Parts: sequence; C-alpha cells; structure tokens
Amino acid sequence: MTLLRAADVQLSFGSRTVFQGLTLTIEEGERVGLVGVNGSGKSSLMKILAGAARADAGELQLRRGARVTYLPQEPEFAPGATVASELSVAQGPLKDALATHAELIRRMESTPADAQGKLMEQLAALSDKIEQLGGWDTEHHAKTLLDRLGVKDWDRPVAELSGGLRKRVAIARALLTRPDLLMLDEPTNHLDADTVDWLEEELDKLPGSLLLVTHDRYFLDGLVDRMVEIQPGEGVVSYPGNYEAYVEQKLVAQENASLAQHKRERWIAQEVAWLRKGPEARRTKSKARIERARKLMEEKGFQRPKVAGLQVMQAPRLGHTVIEAEGVHKSYGERSVLKGVNLMLQRGERVGLVGPNGVGKTTFLRVLLGELPPDSGKVVIGKNTKVAYYDQTRASLDPEQTVYEAASPRGDDWVELGDQRVALRDYLDDLLFPVPMQRMKVKALSGGERNRLLLARLFLEGANVLVLDEPTNDLDIVTLNILEGLLLSFTGSVLLVTHDRYFLDKVATSILSFEGDGKVVRYEGNFAMYRRLKEQSLARAAAAAPTAKKTEPAPVAEPKQTRKPGKLSYKEQRELDGMESVIEAAEMRKAELEAQLVDPSVYSSGTKAAEVQKELDAKTAEVERLYTRWQELQNLVAGA
Repeated sequence: MTLLRAADVQLSFGSRTVFQGLTLTIEEGERVGLVGVNGSGKSSLMKILAGAARADAGELQLRRGARVTYLPQEPEFAPGATVASELSVAQGPLKDALATHAELIRRMESTPADAQGKLMEQLAALSDKIEQLGGWDTEHHAKTLLDRLGVKDWDRPVAELSGGLRKRVAIARALLTRPDLLMLDEPTNHLDADTVDWLEEELDKLPGSLLLVTHDRYFLDGLVDRMVEIQPGEGVVSYPGNYEAYVEQKLVAQENASLAQHKRERWIAQEVAWLRKGPEARRTKSKARIERARKLMEEKGFQRPKVAGLQVMQAPRLGHTVIEAEGVHKSYGERSVLKGVNLMLQRGERVGLVGPNGVGKTTFLRVLLGELPPDSGKVVIGKNTKVAYYDQTRASLDPEQTVYEAASPRGDDWVELGDQRVALRDYLDDLLFPVPMQRMKVKALSGGERNRLLLARLFLEGANVLVLDEPTNDLDIVTLNILEGLLLSFTGSVLLVTHDRYFLDKVATSILSFEGDGKVVRYEGNFAMYRRLKEQSLARAAAAAPTAKKTEPAPVAEPKQTRKPGKLSYKEQRELDGMESVIEAAEMRKAELEAQLVDPSVYSSGTKAAEVQKELDAKTAEVERLYTRWQELQNLVAGA
C-alpha cells in the first residue's frame, strides 16, 4: 500500500530550477536511499515531503493517519529543552496510549463481567498500538538509547551540548517516535564507526518505512532496498536494490545511453548531409521525415553527468623526514587524552585515525601541526614538509565572502595546475560552481558545497602532506569517489580523520586506533583489515584471561613459547623481509582490478565483468591474508 506520494513537484530558488516534474512514491515498509550531487535538492525534497517546507508546485498525498518523523542535518530544539524533555516529547503518543490503557483497566474493575466485551476489544487494540510505539518500559528504553549513543547526562540542557551530542539526542528522539515513515538527512555525521554499526541495526529493526540521505555507502548497502537519484534541474530516477546494485545498474544505463546517443548523432549527420544536397533531395524526402529529423535535432541528447573536477597543485618532493611524534602526552586537567603516542609518517602513506568522538583524534592532529603544545614528548616536522589542514568546523571559510573570493585567499585570478595556468573562474566552473554561483555568498551554499569549496582551496596550496579532519561530511557520493581517486594518486602523505568506513577501506594504508584513556594502537592495512586484526587481538586477550587463572602455579613453558621478544627464526625473518614487496604487488593488482570495474566498457561483455570481480575477490582475500601474517610477525618481533 502506498504510504506517501509526491507528484509533479517543482522547486526553484531565483532563476535556478532545483527540480521540476518530480514524482516519488514510497510504499509501506519500503527502505529508500536518496542520492544526488550536492545542490541537487535532496534536503529540500525531504523538507517538502515532511511538510517542513512548501514546493512551488505539485501535489503531496500521505496515507490517512500515517505518522512521519523527519531528522534534518542540523536538528532543532525548543528553547530551554533538556535531554529528558526532548525524549518525553518524542514518546508523547506512547505515554498517551499508556495513560488510556491504565484508565481502561480502572473502568474494567468497576464494570460487570458480562459488560466487559467492548472494553476488552479496546484494550487489545491499545496493547497492539503500545507495542508498535515501542513497548511498556518507556524510560528504560529511552535511557538505553541515550547510553548507546554516548549521551550520559539525562537532565542536562540541550543548549550546553556539542553539535555532535545534539545530533545524537535528535537521533534518539527520532527512533523513539517509531513512526510509519522515518526520514533521516545525513544521520551518520558526527558518529563513530561503532555507533554507525549500532544505528544500522536499530533502523533495520524498525517496522516502518525509511527515507535516507547519507554519504555512507556501507550504510546504504545494509539498509535500503531501492535507490532514488535526483537529476539536477529535473526529476528522479529509481533503481531497485541497494547502493552496490544502483552503481552497477547506473553504469550499464549510462553505457547504453551513450551508445544510443552515438547512433543518434550518426543518423542526424546522415540526414543533414542528405538535406544539404539541395531542393532535389528535399523533394525526394517526405515532409513527415524532414519534420522528424528536425525534431530529433532539437531534442536534448544524452550527456554524461558533469562531476566536480578536483585537482591538486604540484607540490615539492618530501624529504626523508615527513612528520614524526615520539612519546607524546597530552592531558586536560586530570583526563589523559594522549599517553606516549608515537608516529612516523612516511612518504606516500595514508593513515586513517579512528575511534569514538572525544578520544583525542583532533587533539593529536593539532599537536602534530603545532597548534597545541604536548605536555611531554616531541614532534618533528621535516624541512621539506608543507602541510595543508582541513578543519572539520570549516572555520577558515568566511560566510560573507563570495565563492570566487573564498576560493583564492590571496586574491589571485589564476591557478597553477601541473604545467597549466588556468583561470580561477574556469577552475570553479569545473568544480560545479558556474559563474552565477561564484557571485553567491558562502553562507548561501549547502554544507556539501561548502565542503567542496574548502577542499578545492586546500588543494591549491601546493602541499605535500594533507591533514584532513572529517572531510567526508556532507559530500555527495560522486564527489566522494573523486576525492578517493585524488588521494590514491596523491604522491605526498595523508593523515585522515573520518568515520566513513567505505572511504577508509578505499584510501587508508594503515589505521591509528584511538582506544580511550590515551591509548593509541597502529594497525597496518585498511579499515576492514583493522577490524579483523582488532577482533583477533581481543579474542586472544579473552582466551588468555581464563587460562591464566587455571594455570596457577604456571607450568614450565614449551620451548616454542620461550623465544625472546625480537627473535625470529631464519625462515620467518626472510619472510618478513620480503613481505613489503609482496604486499605492494598484491595491492597494485587489486587497485588495477578495481579500476577495471569502474570502467563502463568492462560491462559490454557479460563474462568480462564477472571474471574481473572473481579475480578481485581472490586478490582482496590474498591482501588480507598477507597483512594478517605481517601483523603476526611484527607481534613476534615486539614480543606481543
């Protein structure tokens, strides 16, 4: 049954048409992912569907009695609201139902048994409603949600919370409403990877429908059964399946459209050549055919979507020392954030920093950059190292400047890209900021457009070390793919804080895990490898704990267990010495196979894509096995 239908919706801002003729239907129980480039109107459409904004034209139909909850990117709260009051508001319908249920129970006590039939029916219906709204223990459920989201202060005013904590309170409030349709706009922003995993499980258990805007591709893969893409200035195109299925279908559709466009252009060229032969040809042709040719030439043919052309200015070559930290300690009062943290960043490395919010990732970056002094320890910056820093707060962007002014802080009208000198106006146009947008104020841009602008400016600084703190927030998926490719081809080094698991899997060569109480552990490989190695480490620790209790007094160790830390056998040392080149070769082949799958031409053959995917799966497994073995040998060297 149809839950929500929007028909022929149109929205414009000034002379810019955001979308027109847009029609979208959401069925009961359906999970829909909404995608589109930044500025295509995803957030605007969600506001219209939620009744929080009005379209210029169109019709909106919601099933009678259906409850809708909308969570915007920047949630709003009533003045003076506390965490507890916000969750009480969210559970208003449930509390009303519980109060009515209690009243019916009291009425039954004073009603004769032969007259209780109607009250019993009402109680049964009300019990079903209470279960749908979340159950009987409302406060316990609310506190459990908050605790899992990392919000501890039940009576604290919302105004005193950080932006990340306010977002978490809003998520808990939305989950507690248990609506027929839940609409979430970038819910994973400001959430660490473990919390994102938990939220995915919670949403998967909700009985209602879901409309979701997120840049987290793993999140989309795990939750949605249909993808809807907004076409800029037009309507929407629907694709069945999750994000992975959407990518495959879109590649095939674009390739087919490109072939059809090629045939169309050849046919038009033939018709034009014939018509140009003069009156004799035109007499030979029927008027209907001439009219068809003219209409075909006037039609808008297929054009590949334009994507943001992010580029990096050429940077000086890094020296032997890039950035090194040794024994770094940092505390705030009695709370230790960093305890003896070491880092040796090498040329070409891309290190991902992960961990819950507030454990010290941004603090560590600021210590490395010299913005904060360490309490003890030292940081060394190489003499050839030139750093560009992306601040997650985007504080370096002046909201009152125009896009053109903000893109060039030094006021240059030209940018140097490789051996080319390009006009700033043209560079911005390639970044999907056409001339009219270049005259707009920064404050008028969407969050994703501001991110794209800041990244563009950052890459023009000619840096050989990129320090990126949450660069993926608010970016559309197309731009994320471009940014991934840019970082993979970047010849310098990268320090990257992000909770985007997919992004880390594609980009990171190693992971720094911030595990609380100042502890930081380094894992080689991408995010998936880090997860696997960490689970293995936890499993070993769990297995060792009960063993230690059972083996008192401790038995004499086996000869194999008495090997001193740092001592490898000859065979193991040979294996470790050659491991780096073997891993590098395997990763290069894996990258080649991934590039082939992105190329639409591979799908022209029904078997080619399957063969490439099969080899990629095998190569991915090989890389994971190699990293696991490498970590085992390193642990032996360290005596772990």
